[in-house]
Amino acid sequence: MSRKKTEQEYEKTFACHFFRWLSGENDLYVGQMEMRPQEVYKESEEEAKKRQREKNILLNKIYGRKKSKSIKYLELFYRLASILFCGILIYLLLLTVSWLPPIGVADRPVNNEVSKRYIEKGLEETGAVNIVSGMILDYRAFDTLGESHVLFVATVTVLIMLRLDKKHNNGTDLSIEEAEANDRNYEPKNDAILQMSAYVLVPAIIIFGIYVILNGHLGPGGGFSGGAIIGAGLILYLNAFGFQKTERFFTEKTYKWISFGSLSFYCIAKSYSFYTGANHIESIIPKGTPGAILSSGLILPLNIAVGLVVACTMYAFYAMFRKGGF
Repeated sequence: MSRKKTEQEYEKTFACHFFRWLSGENDLYVGQMEMRPQEVYKESEEEAKKRQREKNILLNKIYGRKKSKSIKYLELFYRLASILFCGILIYLLLLTVSWLPPIGVADRPVNNEVSKRYIEKGLEETGAVNIVSGMILDYRAFDTLGESHVLFVATVTVLIMLRLDKKHNNGTDLSIEEAEANDRNYEPKNDAILQMSAYVLVPAIIIFGIYVILNGHLGPGGGFSGGAIIGAGLILYLNAFGFQKTERFFTEKTYKWISFGSLSFYCIAKSYSFYTGANHIESIIPKGTPGAILSSGLILPLNIAVGLVVACTMYAFYAMFRKGGF
């Protein structure tokens, strides 16, 4: 027969510790880990003055705490103009809706010959297997050019509004050195998990974005979607390694030249293409064999141009909202 354990012997067994932990009587971590009470944060006088100065700048420049008479009159005019504009827009929209044809009418615009032409003649006239790419980069290429310019103009507007001006600093804004110091507070602190993930994912993301751009005339994809993927890869790299490493290969000058070159090529190439087509002049641009990577005439290089603009614009937006520069 086994003898009965004493109370002291039972308290040393694993079963005793386990059942006490299960019932909540004993916490295995209490007294076993190095625990230090959190120190109370004490703000220095210099930090308090700096925080108050930044708050005053925010209130005065962004929220307009101090308003002159001219600003008040401008705000009044802005409100009245907004109401007038909204009223006119609502009237025009309602007027347009009243002119829409009844549902089910055979001669509705959606049933006209344009969509039929896209479907039946798209492959023959554009050389693109993907009808959508043939439509937006051939039949309606100037619309796509306008959309690309909208992205460029939006980036320029953000640049004007958020850029830190290094030449003209009137003393009311934060200095460039202080702004850079504040930005470094948000730089990655050698996050091993994020950086290792970026090492693995960024090359795959960018390669997949290139594939989507180059495959746009053969299947789903194109410049907009592929450029968005590449832009996401650049943003991930920036978050993992910071501006100092990213600026080794992507700066403000890089963005300007890529955007200018891509938009210029798009404009010149399609202007030439439409001019030759409208004037029945033989175009020297071959359409190639449908289904081949080098086919569809100008659609492939135009997809590349659009993809570059979209990728650069995504990164530029993030960089501008992030620190006011590249």
